[in-house]
Amino acid sequence: MNNDFFSSIFNNGVMRVAVVGVLAILALFLLAQTIAVAGDFGRPGAPATDTITVQGDGQATMAPDVARVSFTVQHTSPTVVDAQAATTKQANAALAFVTSQGVAEKDVKTLSYNISPQYSYPNPCTGGALCPDYNRAPKITGYQVSETIQVTARDLSAVGALLGGLGKLGVQNVSGPSFALDDATAGYAAARADAIAKAKAQAALLAGQLGVSLKKIVNFSESSGGYPYPMMYGMGGGISESKAATPEVPVGENTYRASVSITYEIR
Repeated sequence: MNNDFFSSIFNNGVMRVAVVGVLAILALFLLAQTIAVAGDFGRPGAPATDTITVQGDGQATMAPDVARVSFTVQHTSPTVVDAQAATTKQANAALAFVTSQGVAEKDVKTLSYNISPQYSYPNPCTGGALCPDYNRAPKITGYQVSETIQVTARDLSAVGALLGGLGKLGVQNVSGPSFALDDATAGYAAARADAIAKAKAQAALLAGQLGVSLKKIVNFSESSGGYPYPMMYGMGGGISESKAATPEVPVGENTYRASVSITYEIR
């Protein structure tokens, strides 16, 4: 090609526009590629393929700082009003006693309040006789009103007196105490820290035995679970004030458990 050929191209207006358009498209393409490369700068490449995974099981044993006790007061009467009045009277007496034991108002809450009709179910007609529908239908004989209250006691030394006092008031449905940490996450956090420390120690030991170096963590997972299991305290029925006694309630300790899995990149 000679200079006359290029001169003829650029002297042609249509060709000149076409060439300029192609160059502009090429410039935009190169700019987009440059931006993409700059955006990927510093990002991790392909997922690590040389890895080891270690497990750690940890636990933490901690003394509880709260005890939760729940109780239900219920009465049945021919009318809702009478059943409510009887239940409210006994519940208010129980709440007054709980407050006198130093339990703060914020640590007492109603879990449920129920009004349930009570039915009688007549015997079916015998002898193949026909019975009117109203003879076969169940009939309402009264109403049961129940209120369930939960108390959080922070003075663990007073839990026995709390249970004994509820018995003296004739409260027959008592559940607890359930001893726990007020902040349950503290127990799980301590157990998780123990599990992570054990997993790291296992990883360091394994790396030494394999002759490799631990690099960054590329995966982590955990599962946590703890107890105590609640123990039940039944007051029994018809406990008289003269016979009610203050029970001994050992507090003990609670154990929280956690398991972790850590995956390291190795070199």
